[in-house]
Amino acid sequence: MSDENKMPDLGNLMEVAQKLQGDVARMQEDLARLKCEASAGGGLVTAVVNGHHELVSIDIDREAIDPNDVDLLQDLITAAVNQATEKVREQAKEEMSKLTGGLNLPGMPGLF
Repeated sequence: MSDENKMPDLGNLMEVAQKLQGDVARMQEDLARLKCEASAGGGLVTAVVNGHHELVSIDIDREAIDPNDVDLLQDLITAAVNQATEKVREQAKEEMSKLTGGLNLPGMPGLF
């Protein structure tokens, strides 16, 4: 077997890399439209986070508003936002796994 047969097909490799790059760009666009919702305190606080990990909305039930217990309300808000953000992160991870076949590829910032 000659050395020529052992060389990878760089043209094919570049084509595959460009396709993956395009797929990742489309996935990032899809994730930008993604919205995940989570609640805390039995639904007293509900947060919606988008695919850019930005808080889109928050709904606070009047029952959660107690001027004598502001700490509880703050904890509920924090919990709801964190849970919604984790859902976005997991969704992004799942979508990326579909593209990469489960491989964790470096150089894919901002996805998780």
